[in-house]
Amino acid sequence: MPETRGLGAVAGAIEPWFVENARDLPWRPDPVYDTRDPYRALVSELMLQQTQVSRVIEKYASFLARFPTVQALAQAPEADVLAEWSGLGYYRRARLLHSAAKTIVEEHAGVFPESPGAIRSLPGVGRYTAGAIASIVFGQREPILDGNVERVLLRLHAKPDPPRDKQTQAWAWERAQELVDLSERPGVLNEGLMELGATVCTPSAPRCPSCPVRGACAAYAQGRTDEIPTPKPRAKQKDWFVVCFVVTDGRGRVLIETRPTPGLWAGMVQSPGMEGDRAIDASEAASGLGVAPGDRLGGFRHITTHRRVSFEIHAGTFAGDPGAREWVTPDALGDRALSNAHRRVFELAGVLEGADNPAPGPDAATLFS
Repeated sequence: MPETRGLGAVAGAIEPWFVENARDLPWRPDPVYDTRDPYRALVSELMLQQTQVSRVIEKYASFLARFPTVQALAQAPEADVLAEWSGLGYYRRARLLHSAAKTIVEEHAGVFPESPGAIRSLPGVGRYTAGAIASIVFGQREPILDGNVERVLLRLHAKPDPPRDKQTQAWAWERAQELVDLSERPGVLNEGLMELGATVCTPSAPRCPSCPVRGACAAYAQGRTDEIPTPKPRAKQKDWFVVCFVVTDGRGRVLIETRPTPGLWAGMVQSPGMEGDRAIDASEAASGLGVAPGDRLGGFRHITTHRRVSFEIHAGTFAGDPGAREWVTPDALGDRALSNAHRRVFELAGVLEGADNPAPGPDAATLFS
């Protein structure tokens, strides 16, 4: 286990390694230790929570083009924010980011707060995000801890404890604070820890020969990098069933409705549908929705962290008063707040052109017959 004096060498090795090896990402300046805009840092940090870096790269620039400042985001309607977030999943983050922007404008006169406590008081900002912004943007000696950093720390100390365990987390926060206290540039050290875990000290097949701190790594010395940390148990998933009807009129429009708040995909738009924890008869669903069912168009299974959602898609007709529902053109539909799953519904029905399907992950859809 590295002693305190050894930790200083660890911090001293990670910082220059990161400067030389940092990936070229749109939210990182060149050089990587240059001054950063706190609003852009907040956007990137919330986008990166539980989402693949490749997916965030696709959305980051367009989101900032539409909402270039914290004021622009604060003034935007929530539906516009959700629409621009489409494809990233976990839409609660978009609402929290929107709320954080409003808080900065309304309570901080539009100036991003600098103290860790004030940053952490923003909606959607926890200890990790506050530490990342305080250190990376403002140069403060605040630690960070995400899954990548925790794995690096557990291996450095050969600690075979399960990640995300409460006691393990408390221990890891203390070790992260020790490192940042010994660093020359806290933000560079913190980003270096994250980068090391993401690209070298990976969950499986870590690239130990390329690691700048392998000489201080107890797990490497003991030949235990493959068994540390202890794998965490998989999240339990519930089955959920959705029957939906893609209803078009003779004018090329499609019928949509807004999902209730709160709940899964809250506030997003979708085709009229019925859902529950048991398989649903299409005729029964159509009757309950006031829709005349047509041909079955297909189906797919959509996997989230906690649910396996089975979609069954039918064509349909509707001749009554739409009420809270809305007729929109396909072009207008493409600009609305659609989850990946409900966008896939309209693609299967031929209403929207098929976009590049998302890579397998927590918000990916897989066809089945």
